[in-house]
Amino acid sequence: MTSLPTNPASPGTPPHEPEPAPTPQNPSQSAPPRLPGLHLMGDLYGCQCAPEQLLDADFLSSHCQKLVEQAGLHALQTLFHRFEPEGGVTGMVVLAESHLSLHTWPEENYVTLDVYVCNHSADNRDKAQQLFAELMATFQPADPHLWRIDRA
Repeated sequence: MTSLPTNPASPGTPPHEPEPAPTPQNPSQSAPPRLPGLHLMGDLYGCQCAPEQLLDADFLSSHCQKLVEQAGLHALQTLFHRFEPEGGVTGMVVLAESHLSLHTWPEENYVTLDVYVCNHSADNRDKAQQLFAELMATFQPADPHLWRIDRA
């Protein structure tokens, strides 16, 4: 059995326990506000879209920005990168509401997709679901593996 490390200031004594957190005066102020969000993820196998779509960072960037806008979300920054010579694309759209990310493996007809929104100023769940559905329609996976996580 491994022993606990000792306190270097006082050899042979165990390290001090952390100080307990102070008790708040007003318990309602201690809990962070509940800001539920929605996280949609997909492993999209057997994508049947045009193969060049999985290679074209410019297309994916402009297409994702268009779909973000159509869903009523707000893009803050976008970065899409193609791995040369024959690699896929990694892309990210930072949203005021959170993010959209995707990664393509054209040699496998495979895409990973991630849409996350928080609901700080509005309920954005329907917008996230619309965006995710439009991206699924873009890639046309034969075998999508999907996850939905309600956050917070």
